[in-house]
Amino acid sequence: MEEDFDIPQADEMNEDFDLPVDKIGEEKQIGINGLKKKLLKQGQGWETPDVGDEVQVHYTGTLLDGTKFDSSRDRDTPFTFTLGQGQVIKGWDEGIKTMKKDENAIFTIPPELAYGESGSPPIIPPNATLQFDVELLSWTSVKDISKDGGIFKKIIIEGDKWENPKDLDEVFVKYEVRLEDGKLVAKSDGVEFTLREGHYCPAFSKALKTMKKGEKVILTVKPQYGFGEKGKPAHGDEGAVPPNATLQITLELVSWKTVSEVTDDKKVMKKILKEGEGFERPNEGAIVNLKLIGKLQDGTVFLKKGHDEEEKLFEFKTDEEQVVDGLDRAILTMKKGEVALLTIAPEYAFGSSESQQELAVIPPNSTVYYEVELVSFEKEKESWDMNTQEKIEGAGKKKEEGNALFKAGKYARASKRYEKAVKYIEYDSAFSEEEKKLARTLKVASNLNNAACKLKLKDYRETEKLCTKVLDLESTNVKALYRRAQAYMELTDLDLAEFDIKKALELDPDNRDVKLEYRTLREKVKEYNKKQATFYGNMFKLTKIGS
Repeated sequence: MEEDFDIPQADEMNEDFDLPVDKIGEEKQIGINGLKKKLLKQGQGWETPDVGDEVQVHYTGTLLDGTKFDSSRDRDTPFTFTLGQGQVIKGWDEGIKTMKKDENAIFTIPPELAYGESGSPPIIPPNATLQFDVELLSWTSVKDISKDGGIFKKIIIEGDKWENPKDLDEVFVKYEVRLEDGKLVAKSDGVEFTLREGHYCPAFSKALKTMKKGEKVILTVKPQYGFGEKGKPAHGDEGAVPPNATLQITLELVSWKTVSEVTDDKKVMKKILKEGEGFERPNEGAIVNLKLIGKLQDGTVFLKKGHDEEEKLFEFKTDEEQVVDGLDRAILTMKKGEVALLTIAPEYAFGSSESQQELAVIPPNSTVYYEVELVSFEKEKESWDMNTQEKIEGAGKKKEEGNALFKAGKYARASKRYEKAVKYIEYDSAFSEEEKKLARTLKVASNLNNAACKLKLKDYRETEKLCTKVLDLESTNVKALYRRAQAYMELTDLDLAEFDIKKALELDPDNRDVKLEYRTLREKVKEYNKKQATFYGNMFKLTKIGS
């Protein structure tokens, strides 16, 4: 037989998540202690208040016989309390955290969650079960952001979007600091500082990391996040903070500038002065057009491009060494219309030599600063935008570029070109038979040349992987066997190195390079065996002494 299922109707579902919600007029139990809830009016949205939140309600309380003993509605004054802090009876703390904004419900609360055996004479008798008609008007989120009770945050104005500032970012804030008695001790209508360096007291940075742009909060700050046992003496316009003082801080995050590390060694930093558009960024090989000002640490301008109306924008191609490395790398992280301040250490700028620029000489070992606006860019065509012929031509071009860079000793940059060459022709299912042959030849050559780069860069594991890819296509490729053997030797996988060298000699007995490598390998094996013999000999002696 076909079973009948009770399918909730549209008005019984949560609009955002399509989850079943309470039915109006239906009573249900909350928890295991006898608390019951009967819904009178649906609330808004899906959010409910949390422990620590300040909630505002209207209520009417009655005994089971209908006797009214209290009502905020009669006073025409909503009741406000902090949820979960024991400021009200347990039934309220448990019940109201299940409510949504504007929801109206009747809670039936057993004595154990109300006034118990004693009651509350003369109004509420002993062992009384109570009923409360409650409407949740609103609540203000209050969070323990330090997770140890040291900083409580109450949001009074919600912020925009979802991002929070990070350690490196420069924040612009307004604030007022008061003691518990309301005395004002510090105030600012606008101050800027780096979040990591902090300002005034430790609570500032801790709280700001949880805030959104435009958010305004009230912080309750315990001494450990304020000024501790010592307090703070008066200074300038700031009043004294007594020892072990709890502070009330009104804090507004007006805005912030995002600061990021362009390089892992933190020697190229980018501070965004104006956000760019969309999500697209230039790729390697893109043509970019900029407004650009270059300065030294003392403010001397050594380069200015694109700022005068009659002057053309500064144009260059990324990843072609047409500008200093730090600027080249930073541009790849920018969006169209973005304005940023770059701080570039000498290693990524002009190095240890003096450099004559357009408007000034740059002394050796100078940190330089660029204010950059990325006006426009044209990305280099990606493989998925190419037809099969363009892919093969593109791969050939990248291989040749890699060869030129390898000859110049620029192995890391050459490696990237070879990788891009292979990427263009990685998927060849749409290629003709002739195109597949060309693609195969290009893959072999590019991976072999990349393996040579990785050997130079001492990345032996990657060398081994690249040579294996070649041997998967051509099992008799002598160069791949030779280079993989070199990698195995550096990784002290001597048995594998010997296997590859011997196979290479079988295929090409007169290859001078392979012969020399075999000789080197035999020396390494001899040296390794000698060390092993000494090691085990010493172990044997120690065993005899200890026996």
